[in-house]
Amino acid sequence: MSSRISSPADSAGSSVREALVAEALAADAALAAAEARRTRAYAALGQYGLTRATEHRSSVRASDMAMREIASEVAAVARLSDRTVQTHIGRALQLVDDYPAVVDAWEAGALTRAHVRIVLDAGAALPEERRPEFDTLAVGLAAQLSPGRLRSRLAALAEKLNPTTLTERHQRGRETRCVRVVPGVDGMSDLIATLPTVLAVGIYDRLTLQSRAVIDARTVGGPDPQVDRTTAEPVQGQGATASAVDERTTDQLRADILADLLLAAAPVADPTRSGDGPGVLGEIRARVQVVVPALTMLRPGDENLDPAELVGHGPIDAETARGIAESTTIPWDRVVTHPVTGAVLFTDTYQRSSAIDRHLRARDRRCRWPGCAVPAVRCEVDHTVDWALGGTTRVDNLAHLCQRHHSQKQFTRWKVRQRAGGILEWTSPSGRVYADEPLPYAPAVRFLPDDPSPPDDEAAPF
Repeated sequence: MSSRISSPADSAGSSVREALVAEALAADAALAAAEARRTRAYAALGQYGLTRATEHRSSVRASDMAMREIASEVAAVARLSDRTVQTHIGRALQLVDDYPAVVDAWEAGALTRAHVRIVLDAGAALPEERRPEFDTLAVGLAAQLSPGRLRSRLAALAEKLNPTTLTERHQRGRETRCVRVVPGVDGMSDLIATLPTVLAVGIYDRLTLQSRAVIDARTVGGPDPQVDRTTAEPVQGQGATASAVDERTTDQLRADILADLLLAAAPVADPTRSGDGPGVLGEIRARVQVVVPALTMLRPGDENLDPAELVGHGPIDAETARGIAESTTIPWDRVVTHPVTGAVLFTDTYQRSSAIDRHLRARDRRCRWPGCAVPAVRCEVDHTVDWALGGTTRVDNLAHLCQRHHSQKQFTRWKVRQRAGGILEWTSPSGRVYADEPLPYAPAVRFLPDDPSPPDDEAAPF
């Protein structure tokens, strides 16, 4: 039998490791306490907004506008979306009101944000009168389990405490169905649909079967000898087909078929259909707002210097932009910009349309509320000074606002004035001022303003 005697080096290494672990745990506890404190602060903001709305008018619209006003104030300072801040406030109110024990444990460093999010998700289906009991039981489980193991335990606990049937809860859950876009990188995004599980699984299964049918069709006859595999192009004059070189995977085919169906097909449930004739839903086409620099179209190899832009979402590759330009039947607006500042100087088109609208779309490109990225094509043109108050219909008194922020301008205490160059100066209810400037276009040839001549007696910088 032998035993190993620890050396001084081993003891020193163990002490360093223990110190590092202790430091990491202390940092985690401090972060948890700060996040809990932030949650309490957001909840206090929400409660202030609700109280203020109740003091004036008790309508749902007044409460919503009061919450928007508070959220916009915080978002403008933190340079966030006011929608995001309003969501944070709503969650904070629910946590502080319904799960006080969980928030206390979070602030003490016993729980992480992941634990708290799982508690909030698991308890969402419970009626308010059952949440205090769930709060007490959940905090005991959360302190002992990892987030991964906690999820299934809390799901089972919530099921036991829930007085309603699964059918009743599914009927409520159906009210949350929606579609949303989550921006990604490299010109890609996630299109997420929240649907009843049966429909979601059915859609995925149909897409899978259609994808496999495409794969089977291209492999029935084996490789096509008439295709040049070095270039993946049909040999000219020999009748080769594009399907012979289709190497898309099942995942890629599912995505392509889904996009094709949504962009080109007509829905079966069309309330505008009359008799045997088609309805109008199938005639509706998608709208996107794209800005394509002329030199990027002509020199795609230099696209990184001044990439095309899908307004509200970010850069897109030159090939996609060129495909849109070649396929659309809608006339493009030509935008002439200042070579130094990038400001819009002039717009025209090859087809007669509203000059003001063209100019505003080219200048604004997005909603002009601070931090909002909704494209101008989905916005409303708003009079900065209301028409009813003597405002004129000129480009220096007009700007694009999305429906949400158009309402906020009208029904909250935010104020706005338009300065030269289309700059909107927003003043929040607390008096803070934020300037929203039109995003300048990158000049194809960059000029710099002349520097003032140095005085004759100034020493040379070398």
